[in-house]
Amino acid sequence: MIGAISGLVGLSSLISIPGQPGLAAPRPDVELKIGVVQRFGTQSSDTLVLKAPPGDRLTLQFSNQDKLQTLTTNQVKLEIEMQPLPLPVLEERLVLSSHRSFESAEDSANRWRSRGIEVEIAQPGRWQVWAKREVYNTPLLRRLLLQSLQAQGNTLAYLDSKLLKQVPRVAWVAGNFRYRRDQLDIRAGKGQIQVKAVTKAPTEHLYVGGLKLQPNAYGTYTLVNRVPLEIYLRGVVPHEIGYEAPQSAIEAQAVLARTYALRNLRRFEIDQYQLCADTQCQVYEGLLGTSARADRAIAITRGQVLAYGNELVDALYSSTSGGVTAPFSNVWNGPDRPYLKAVIDAPRPVWDLSRQSLSQEGNFRTFISRRQGFNEVGWRTFRWQVESSLTALTQELKAYLQQNQRPLSTFKTIQAIAVVERGASGRVQKLAVTTDLGVVSLEKDEIIQAFEAPNSLLFYLEPLRGADKTLQGYAFVGGGLGHGVGLSQAGSYNLGRLGWSYRRILSFYFPGTTLQPISPTLTFWHPPDQAGSASLAQPLPSVSPSIP
Repeated sequence: MIGAISGLVGLSSLISIPGQPGLAAPRPDVELKIGVVQRFGTQSSDTLVLKAPPGDRLTLQFSNQDKLQTLTTNQVKLEIEMQPLPLPVLEERLVLSSHRSFESAEDSANRWRSRGIEVEIAQPGRWQVWAKREVYNTPLLRRLLLQSLQAQGNTLAYLDSKLLKQVPRVAWVAGNFRYRRDQLDIRAGKGQIQVKAVTKAPTEHLYVGGLKLQPNAYGTYTLVNRVPLEIYLRGVVPHEIGYEAPQSAIEAQAVLARTYALRNLRRFEIDQYQLCADTQCQVYEGLLGTSARADRAIAITRGQVLAYGNELVDALYSSTSGGVTAPFSNVWNGPDRPYLKAVIDAPRPVWDLSRQSLSQEGNFRTFISRRQGFNEVGWRTFRWQVESSLTALTQELKAYLQQNQRPLSTFKTIQAIAVVERGASGRVQKLAVTTDLGVVSLEKDEIIQAFEAPNSLLFYLEPLRGADKTLQGYAFVGGGLGHGVGLSQAGSYNLGRLGWSYRRILSFYFPGTTLQPISPTLTFWHPPDQAGSASLAQPLPSVSPSIP
């Protein structure tokens, strides 16, 4: 299904900037649902303390015997109780595929749907595609489907089955009373709520808007923050781009963060919220750690998004590109985006991709040996070499194969690793790992999931041999940190220092795109196989922000 924005909130989004009162004005805003604490209850010791700031009170609303009950308090403590079950219960899912990223999971889901199999995307830890539980709702139906797939040669689908004798149940304490309810709405009179996770490494956040504790698809709970988009950006932009970035780089980040949020609201449809608060979406820290410079960038670019035609772009960005950005399909499965291309990450020509293709091994090694003229020169992750022993590589690959119930997981030794194919950006597309039981083929970003050594897919391999010439391991020699698709945050630093505007920075990394105000004429996402179909296009809600 196509994700949808929940609508407009009644409160105004005010960004206060000292000395710049004209940059902040009350305007309608889009409300987002952010899972700020995911899978609460995974550990029986999980505890959250929610407080109202001094001088304020929390309002708690919950169901009590089919009636809504409301109470006020200064704080509420959420705890987990392990509830024994009268009889063991089978918890079972048919996992059709497992992935490192949502992007590849979504492509896999689309392929299953094209075969007439109804699916849903989940994230119990890794991203997974499940046979839809409402359809394949009995052990017999799940096994019949699995047997059919196996008869067709599928070796990746498997049943994830557990016999539960107890389950986590949330309990919360307010005043002198202890309540046991699966859902709880929390608001504060002044709109701010402090949340402290009581763990071995305590964390504390301050969130604007309401909070809701709700069950998820994994037998645990999610704490969801309902927050206006422009305030959400205050908790994202400084943490993603950093506090020392040039102003135009921060402004470019603000536009991308806004665009990314609106385009990706479908990610957690299975759990009835939209985005997470970590690097699987965008890092969101609430109001703690906000920055006046980031606030200014958000205000200057207010309501601006990046579009290709009348559709929001896939507003991807990463730490460092290693000197060349990647097309979408060099990292994930799925169709390429016309505005996400292999772009040499330098302010002036230093390499001609049309004449020296990075898909060729010799050219690629020459490219990685170059260290001057690029935007990221001086960054630690621009060029790197990481060595890994055969023992470590073996342990990592076995763990990956076992975790995903992949074939050959009982192998004992790795005999060789070789790059089989490179993409236009030089990224490794296929890696062949020869073991004593056969060849394990790894593709694109699952390579990063299987092995810890490479910081990105932009690498080549050098065997490490002992005095007796036997293979001891491999050196991964490469560049960049992260997927390398779209904007390089480190690269934007240099372009900002050179005086480039945020518009020029975005045009460089996303050629052919335009800056547009959020409007009803924009579509935020099309299913890839339905691009251009007006009947399936999901427009943005009717908002009319003015662009400074």
